[in-house]
Amino acid sequence: MNEQVQRSILVGVNLNQQSNYDFDYSMLELGNLAEACEVEVIGQVTQNLEKVNPSHYIGTGKIDEVKELLTMLDGNLVVFNDELSPSQIRNLERDLDCKVIDRTLLILDIFAERAKTREAQLQVEVAKLQYMLPRLVGLRESLGRQSGGVGTKNKGAGETRLELDRRRIEDKITALRRELDTVVAHRQVQRKQRKKNDLLVVSLVGYTNAGKSTVMNAMMNRFNPDSGKQVFEKDMLFATLDTSVREVPLPDNKSFLLTDTVGFVSKLPHHLVKAFRSTLEEVAEADLLIHVVDYANENREELIRITNDTLEDIGIRDIPVVYAYNKSDLIEMAIPKVEGEHIYMSAKRGIGIEELVQLIRSHIFKDYVKCEMLIPYDMGQLVSYMNEHAHVEAAEYEETGTKLTLECKVSDYNKYQQYVVQQA
Repeated sequence: MNEQVQRSILVGVNLNQQSNYDFDYSMLELGNLAEACEVEVIGQVTQNLEKVNPSHYIGTGKIDEVKELLTMLDGNLVVFNDELSPSQIRNLERDLDCKVIDRTLLILDIFAERAKTREAQLQVEVAKLQYMLPRLVGLRESLGRQSGGVGTKNKGAGETRLELDRRRIEDKITALRRELDTVVAHRQVQRKQRKKNDLLVVSLVGYTNAGKSTVMNAMMNRFNPDSGKQVFEKDMLFATLDTSVREVPLPDNKSFLLTDTVGFVSKLPHHLVKAFRSTLEEVAEADLLIHVVDYANENREELIRITNDTLEDIGIRDIPVVYAYNKSDLIEMAIPKVEGEHIYMSAKRGIGIEELVQLIRSHIFKDYVKCEMLIPYDMGQLVSYMNEHAHVEAAEYEETGTKLTLECKVSDYNKYQQYVVQQA
């Protein structure tokens, strides 16, 4: 966005199949997205249509209405609630005589500004260039003005320039993808290593600004306060885009990895979903999902639905889910409260973190067994191993060896079956 203050009119089309509730919420969210890009919203125009107008997206009468509003309120930008085609942008900019952008470009702008790691920056840049490629004419009107007339053999300067720009963008996308492949390969190596080490993975998912990073920080404060690994958290859309991975060590020698991923939003641009697929694969590899919900948001059911739909879109099914209703302290209710797979909590106040971890435990530590082992004295390294990797409740020293009462992984139980004297 340029330095001039952006004063925008929001425009939305409610196609008949959409409920008023869904449509109103998506318009409210569009306003929030605009504000996240430091765009001042000065007005709104909506229209109910059976199908969108292929040339201008909205009807001609509405174009006049938007134009009047721009003049009256001194606006200089129009933001549409859906992705526009290249010809629609071109036609609208010509008839409204001002800059026109769509929801996708707004989200891409926010992502571009918030990306911190090299991977996120590459993903956003690829998505933005893919969005721009078919829209070169609309986004840069000057390129569309050709010096050549109809039927002339020579191409106009504008067209030649356009093709050069297009080739340059395609080359850049190829180069960025190559770099991204290297980063993604590195991430896959890390994932394989985690699997090899039998590390269990819990992934935080949810709508943007539901409090996923706050939940992660609250867990780190409670179980790993000396790590110094806090993740950025702020009350704004898409505060964090980068996948954070933290180890949560528990008092009984068990531990799991907690991953925090990019938040979802309605109508998340397909360019972005595609670009962020490698990041979202972290979720696909998880043993458990924690679906963090902003319980104080009256539209929470809609936000849950959008998150679940997005997970389905990227092929994530059949992973157990625990629902963490965050910010429950803002509603008149006693917390923490656990009902089956649902927990009502407040990450900011640290209420419900212990209970959430108990829920996580009940899901991911199923393959543990309690037993007693009698380990000969010449197998001291096995006692050390169990002290490090199992939960040793008691140790007694007998004539033939060390008797441990412990809880260990089924794989360790099977491996050292010869020393088991009793299973609990």
